[in-house]
Amino acid sequence: MEVVGYTFADDSLLKTALTHRSFANENQELECEDNEKLEFLGDAVLDLVVGHRLMRAFPTLKEGELSVTRAQLVSEVALARVAKEIDLGSYLRLGKGERRSGGREKSSLLADAFEALVAAVYLDGGFMAAEELVVRLLGERIQTVETTGFYDFKTRLQEAAQARLKATPRYQVIAEHGPEHDKTFVVVVFIGGRKWGEAAGKSKKAAEQKAAASAAFVLEGAEASELDRARRENVENTE
Repeated sequence: MEVVGYTFADDSLLKTALTHRSFANENQELECEDNEKLEFLGDAVLDLVVGHRLMRAFPTLKEGELSVTRAQLVSEVALARVAKEIDLGSYLRLGKGERRSGGREKSSLLADAFEALVAAVYLDGGFMAAEELVVRLLGERIQTVETTGFYDFKTRLQEAAQARLKATPRYQVIAEHGPEHDKTFVVVVFIGGRKWGEAAGKSKKAAEQKAAASAAFVLEGAEASELDRARRENVENTE
């Protein structure tokens, strides 16, 4: 893919990064692997690269501010926009059903494929190659990302959820790690029956704020079709 400015030594990594599970399931005779494991790895690489770059670009930001700033940059909506800019959707290997339902334009598939692409570059060329790719595609966004106006993200999310989905966010602690004096809490925020954000923090309050920030960025950037789908799901869950 010339568009990303990187030449693969192992083309099979690129092919896997672009393979959705629907294609792998429909073409089992090809014995191809889908991109879900690469997506998992790429998520971690993105967090590291973007987090490091943010610390260098904004040395006065505190940990919580860095976390919510990074959430803006690596959210599903944000990564899907980058994927659309490089026309990643046209390269995806999708099953027939996904192709018919507009899979090449779906934010979730595009964001997942972008994460998988980052992981493929990392495995093929090492961390520096992956970092160069991320900086090339996200560098301007990192420099110009919103870093002011950090306030109560739970309130921000509640206002957005009421306005866009006619629903109220619900927070749930799904895990606690560490000793009593140094616990880390993992919180998920749901709107209706759908999970919109997840984050960890040294207190339940901090974790809820981070999860709310992540969810707010996704909700505020969601396309009309996605909002319509979420509203229908909310109605079905209340019936």
